[in-house]
Amino acid sequence: MIGRLAGIASRSLFVFDPETAHNLSITALKTGISPVCPPKPDPRLAQTVAGIRFANPVGLAAGYDKNAEVPDAMLKIGFGFTEVGTLTPKPQAGNDKPRLFRLVEDRAVINRFGFNNEGHEAAFRRLTARRSAAGIVGVNIGANKDSADRIADYVLGIHRFYSVATYFTVNISSPNTPGLRDLQARESLAALLSAVLAARDEEAGRAGKLVPIFLKIAPDLTEEGLDDVAAEALAHDLDGLIVSNTTLSREGLKDQVTAKQAGGMSGAPLFAKSTAVLARMRKRVGSALPIIGVGGVGSAEDALEKIRAGADLVQVYSCMVYEGPALPGDINRGLSKLLDRAGAASIRDLRDTRVDHWAAQAL
Repeated sequence: MIGRLAGIASRSLFVFDPETAHNLSITALKTGISPVCPPKPDPRLAQTVAGIRFANPVGLAAGYDKNAEVPDAMLKIGFGFTEVGTLTPKPQAGNDKPRLFRLVEDRAVINRFGFNNEGHEAAFRRLTARRSAAGIVGVNIGANKDSADRIADYVLGIHRFYSVATYFTVNISSPNTPGLRDLQARESLAALLSAVLAARDEEAGRAGKLVPIFLKIAPDLTEEGLDDVAAEALAHDLDGLIVSNTTLSREGLKDQVTAKQAGGMSGAPLFAKSTAVLARMRKRVGSALPIIGVGGVGSAEDALEKIRAGADLVQVYSCMVYEGPALPGDINRGLSKLLDRAGAASIRDLRDTRVDHWAAQAL
């Protein structure tokens, strides 16, 4: 009943423009009242990835809690982990409004926010205040649009949030900051990874703990681009990859009017493309490197298919716009049933079982 009411409340936000609805949902969560009941823990869904013990494989992707305002509220509704940001050193307003668009018929979203956030210091204060709280909170770091040295901005993020981050995500794949995706080119990527990992190692020496670093990539990379990312990730002993961010593609959309809006598209139509890229990357990097699968996950079946394509964990965001805040709990409960059906002792047992199928799909 609570989940059904939460879904109705979520759909009622559709009377507002998308960004207003997003802000209202953050405000509601800040009350501390959980809109849904989380699922009972299922030990078969727990696993250790990049040295971190995850109670379940379903996380909230960056972009929702941009300013680290509600990480604990999101953990309470059933997420196994949450990711705040993208955070840039200096506050920035982002791109002009309107910059968020629903494609209801496609169950998709287009955004061109442009890393709008309150900057490092505001988020650091909030994360410091909840430092003693339980739960996995990743910090997604980026560069200011007007930065003269974007790599230096990422290094600043490592230093600033090292004491409060369970893991870091280096986001170089947003299409909404001009030139940002150029950091995925091999020479630039090598310089970036060298710099952020050196900063991490410096902080680890002081703190006595090693915080993992994940790299978030775009779904629009060419085969050669995927080769370069895989090679550099392995060469630098990166802790993991997140596949993938939003896409510039508009292929197959029903709403061809809203599809003309500039920005990155996410939601259900991204599932096939992002899963094919995920599988291709799994084949390139081998079985040991952790991968978080993102893009169009709106059900337990979607989540399991990502895992079968090579993901250790999954993240959701845009599909929650349509499914409501009960989605993480629904996915976890559904995964337990799917494990029952498969006779699997652990979610880990099903990873990679459809890598070849998805790697063969056209991009």
